[in-house]
Amino acid sequence: MNATDRTPADLLASALAADPGRPLVTFYDDATGERVELSVATFANWVAKTANLLQGELSAGPGDRVALLLPAHWQTAVWLLACASVGAVADLGGDPAAADVVVSGPDALDAARACRGERIALALRPLGGRFPQAPEGFVDYAVEVPGQGDRFAPFAAVDPEDAALIVAGREFSGAEVVERAVAQAPALELTGPGSRLLSGLSYDTWEGVSAGLYAPLAVGGSVVLCRHLEQLDEEALAQRIESERVTTVRR
Repeated sequence: MNATDRTPADLLASALAADPGRPLVTFYDDATGERVELSVATFANWVAKTANLLQGELSAGPGDRVALLLPAHWQTAVWLLACASVGAVADLGGDPAAADVVVSGPDALDAARACRGERIALALRPLGGRFPQAPEGFVDYAVEVPGQGDRFAPFAAVDPEDAALIVAGREFSGAEVVERAVAQAPALELTGPGSRLLSGLSYDTWEGVSAGLYAPLAVGGSVVLCRHLEQLDEEALAQRIESERVTTVRR
């Protein structure tokens, strides 16, 4: 990060300027065998497209609440940074009835229908695949996002002191997200560029979302984000740690 970074979107911009080709998020789903690796540049491209969808097509702006009914997943990480780019409040596991926009995985569609605003559905299929048929009442993210622009500029400046994230019922400003991520990096054994954290934690606590995204991003490191990690035995986990050049583990 740079000393001037005040929001999560700033952290991503600094990472992109420093080394766009390095890995940022490597995702495993041990229930399906999926593995996806995104460089800083590829991740930032997904964020830009998603932010353009959020701002342009869904009319979301600073202060609007986006309920993310999603697991720890690389696409959830994209949505967190897209919300930060727009200035919308990312509410992880939040009440869809109180949200302006809801973004739902396939397991939470019924709950997501309580949202009276825009509803986006993510199939969470390998390589960002679409639903065979879009769920009724929802826009299929995988259909809409490819046509969005590769560069993003917010219509209104994002204030670092405004609310940016709600997790486990607690609200954080963009500046607080950055400050806490930087402060907690040493406890996570993230020492700077080259640090690589394997996280099996869910995104329903600050600890999980910090280890699984914000802290590695803040120090110029990367994350190996694992869903259904409990399905690995210790030998397979050790092999992954070695093959992915992991430097620290949280599970």
